[in-house]
Amino acid sequence: MKKIKLNNNKGILFWITGLAGSGKTSIAREVKSKISESFGPTILVSGDDMRKIFDLTKYSQNERLKNAINFSKYSEFITNQKINVIFANIGMFDKARKRNRLRIQNYLEIYIKANLKKIIKIGKKNIYKKFNKNIVGRDIVPELPKSPDIIIHNQFNKNIKELSKELFKKIEKTIIWKKK
Repeated sequence: MKKIKLNNNKGILFWITGLAGSGKTSIAREVKSKISESFGPTILVSGDDMRKIFDLTKYSQNERLKNAINFSKYSEFITNQKINVIFANIGMFDKARKRNRLRIQNYLEIYIKANLKKIIKIGKKNIYKKFNKNIVGRDIVPELPKSPDIIIHNQFNKNIKELSKELFKKIEKTIIWKKK
């Protein structure tokens, strides 16, 4: 596992990506208190939150990419103020992740890997039943992370608390940070 040395004068962006229904937001909610305790002030935002706040209603591949870039810009703005951001979003675009790596000093890419057929079979997300188009993983081919810093395999045989503990242990092993 590679180590990442962070700049203590910036916040950390924990970019949690994965398919809809993979457990991104649930895991993020569960791990937030540990991240705040260990790394300082932290906010949690999901792609769903941003769509509600800014009334983002278009879901084409181009609109999704535009949103992912804007989410990256927002995260950069917050982390530059020494506030950590846990951003749980599909964000399956190389361009957005490259922007994060280039522009955000303290960037940790976390991929929640889950099987789409299993997500649909166990009914983890209504989006797959409710909509027929503009669904990442179904008709929009996801650009899966090529070299995420951390991978969590969600096979839906562990609960969210277990997955969150696994994630936090990997975060601690990955980050070189002077605790406050």
